[in-house]
Amino acid sequence: MCCLFQFVASIVLVLCSISYAEEPAAPVQGPPSPHQPLPPERTSPSTSESSTVFKPVRDWWNDKLSWETGAGRSYVLPAGEILLYEFLLNRFDRNFVEPTSEYETSWDTIWKNLTDSKWVIDNDQFKVNQFLHPYGGSVYYGLARSSGLNFWESFLYSAAVSFVWEIGEETPNPPINDMIATPIGGTFIGEPFFRMASLLLEDSEGQPGFWRELGAALISPPTGFNRLVFGSRFDDIFPSHKPATFMRFMAGGSFTSSSHNVSSQVEETGAVADFTFSYGLPGRPGYSYERPFDYFDFHVTAVTANVLESINTRGLLWGKPYAGESTRGIWGLYGMYDYISPQVFRVSSTALAVGTTWQSWLSPTVALQGTALAGTGYGAAGNMEAQGERDYHYGLTPEGLLSLRFIFGDRAMIDLTAREFYVSDVLSPDQAAWENIMRGESSLTVRIYDRHGLAVRYQHAHRNASYSNIDYRNQDVGMASLMYVFLGESGFGAVDWR
Repeated sequence: MCCLFQFVASIVLVLCSISYAEEPAAPVQGPPSPHQPLPPERTSPSTSESSTVFKPVRDWWNDKLSWETGAGRSYVLPAGEILLYEFLLNRFDRNFVEPTSEYETSWDTIWKNLTDSKWVIDNDQFKVNQFLHPYGGSVYYGLARSSGLNFWESFLYSAAVSFVWEIGEETPNPPINDMIATPIGGTFIGEPFFRMASLLLEDSEGQPGFWRELGAALISPPTGFNRLVFGSRFDDIFPSHKPATFMRFMAGGSFTSSSHNVSSQVEETGAVADFTFSYGLPGRPGYSYERPFDYFDFHVTAVTANVLESINTRGLLWGKPYAGESTRGIWGLYGMYDYISPQVFRVSSTALAVGTTWQSWLSPTVALQGTALAGTGYGAAGNMEAQGERDYHYGLTPEGLLSLRFIFGDRAMIDLTAREFYVSDVLSPDQAAWENIMRGESSLTVRIYDRHGLAVRYQHAHRNASYSNIDYRNQDVGMASLMYVFLGESGFGAVDWR
């Protein structure tokens, strides 16, 4: 429940960014020139000494960030921002989130959590633990990242502050699952937010205008907040090094749905919106993969039936490129975060995986882009209807992904994606229980004019589960949609190095 306010606070950051005014920062008045004496009433020794004492503080405050050299980055500002954020969050929870007693911390509860507590799996709602906690972690991460810190430093900030919250801001036993979902899941979605916001600012000619600043703040509220509050100090924009990208926005409606062996009615029709962004696609000459998430893929789907239907990210943490005459690719270690909720059941996981992303030219006009990954994370899955205190099951989660995109010149594209999650009883409070969930997506997109097109998409999800006291097996839900498509500047995203 505590992270409901984290989501609200992030919206507040966005609203603050809306009021951004593009005015140059007022020049800081330095000490007077020795050739221009001050009037007698201003030349007292105390005033002169005060100017000397506070000059280093003034210089530190106005030390501008340089992403290329690292000058001007701050370790102090994000620590203060995040701790203040947590303090206000705790005060809100003490008054408005039930049970309020869980947030009435003291030195005694902090000492107990540090020395005598047993780490547990908590019973918060699925969307709180598996979405709002990672989103809150992305705020921690984003405040550090947009202050000039690198990927790993920002992750450490998020992890440290998450630990502080669990020990010092809540009275129950600290939960293990939150220490995975918040800092790790938050990092895996926070970095794509930061990169997309930075790319939007970078693509402008000269200083970004109001609408680009607003757009960046909507994508990454911490980035917009720091640029607004600290003015020119954080004006420098994170360098993308010109990655190959693919962007697609789709909106439309589902015209048919199907379900099998479910106890609740599935909405057969409704509105659907979908956004996909790929960053650092293999094949761009001169582009390298030296920083974590120099390649990532971000995908989110919203539906009227349950608002957030899915959010999926994957990014290359460490890897190497490879190349052939008709194929370019990368392989290595990936970080993954998935949240999937197709009306009837849901699954979410934070994971590490090994695999590859590549593009192959099958003919002069036909390209194949693909990603194949296999790994293990810690995840949760379950039915939508409550069963006891927790309506889902935690456990070690082996998982796999295969995604293929066939690109036919600048006219059409076929997408095929399959995911599978096995939420086991290893590291789980529910012994002899497991969940196996598979999800497949397929779509045909046809470009009609310029960047505009139409798409037909079909999604299908299957769940098989075993519990000692709950009988739910072999559930299926499918949905077909007709959608309008808007493409980015790269069209279908094929990278041509030939």
